[in-house]
Amino acid sequence: MGSQGVRAVLLSAITVLIASMLFAFGFLLHAVIDRNQDDQARAVQRSAVADGLDELDPKLLDEIIAILQEDFVDQTRIDRELLLQGAVQGIFTSLNDPHSTYIDPRTYSLSRGDFSGAFQGIGATVAKDGDYVVISRPLPDTPAERAGIRAGDRLLSVNGEDAFGWGVQKAALKIRGPRGTTVEIKVRRADGSEHTFKIVRDEVLVASIDTTPPTRKFIDTTGAEVKDLAYIHIRSFTSRSPKELSDAVEAAQRAGAKGLILDVRGNPGGLLRETAQITDMFLEKGTILAQIDRDGREQRIEARAGNEITKLPLVIVQDETSASGSEVLAAALQENGRATVVGSKSLGKGTVNHARELSNGGAVYVSIARWLTPKGAQIEGQGVQPDVAIALTADDIEQARDVAILRAIELLRSGTPVRAAG
Repeated sequence: MGSQGVRAVLLSAITVLIASMLFAFGFLLHAVIDRNQDDQARAVQRSAVADGLDELDPKLLDEIIAILQEDFVDQTRIDRELLLQGAVQGIFTSLNDPHSTYIDPRTYSLSRGDFSGAFQGIGATVAKDGDYVVISRPLPDTPAERAGIRAGDRLLSVNGEDAFGWGVQKAALKIRGPRGTTVEIKVRRADGSEHTFKIVRDEVLVASIDTTPPTRKFIDTTGAEVKDLAYIHIRSFTSRSPKELSDAVEAAQRAGAKGLILDVRGNPGGLLRETAQITDMFLEKGTILAQIDRDGREQRIEARAGNEITKLPLVIVQDETSASGSEVLAAALQENGRATVVGSKSLGKGTVNHARELSNGGAVYVSIARWLTPKGAQIEGQGVQPDVAIALTADDIEQARDVAILRAIELLRSGTPVRAAG
């Protein structure tokens, strides 16, 4: 890429808006800067950069890279494309905003289906465990499950490439690929046996709504099965979520449920429109959220009469990983007196982002607004405080007790302080 190419990557003003106001930047990849970096050091860096601004030109990148290619002691680290990506990321690091970043073309192309509730791959969730990535679970009726991949399998290699030290994102990108292509995966089981699978990738539909609790059984403190209440886990807010949730609530009401538990633990957010639609399903009236743009203009999203699908009492269960759209839902129903929130303080991601495609096939995610709760509270960096805080004990962990769900059951059955519509 010549100087004109560098200029195009860094300074392109011709971009195409491809996704309106995405809440969950974290849905695609993790934050790229450390929020706790020393502010004074950052200020010194900005001052030093400002002093030389008049001398900076995109052509300098070509010059610097040429010098590194000629002089740098460890040439294995000199990869032109990676260096250019590093320069781009440096722009976003200087913004001190973890929600604005550059997405490289491959990551972007493989991630675009996430908000539609579908992607192309083998259909398995993964997690980091020490130096390796492990299979959390193969999704039902997917290539991974049909091939024999099991929960707990430790990923040793993908297409012959050693997976030692990989993170979750890298593993996911290596495993994903176009429908109809084959990926070879080598895993180690808990018993030490090693297995190699050749799996043909396919389109995988991922439900954003689940009605099975994490413990697999919906039971109360006595161990009895809970039949008078319904449990609904909202994993994320995709384009399919409103219909999936509406169906789940309808099924719960047909089964005679007298209250609903909405679990948003681990929910990173998703699409703004769908988040508002779901929140509106539980409100007869009231503000859902307020959005403040860079010029200080405020836009309020209000619940619309006639969209409410149930008047059943609600408890929302959240944790410190509940972010963005899940915080919109919790704050709106809490502050409108519609639900009680149980658990721990949420993450605190109160930024609206949108994506602009770049000429190289990548994209830039940009923070375009902050949002506030119906009562004007800031969520960015603050989170949503629960009405009923839950603290796990060592015994709870040892016994695998889902204390938040147990407390939610108690609250719904007691009738107070749970709110009911009407």
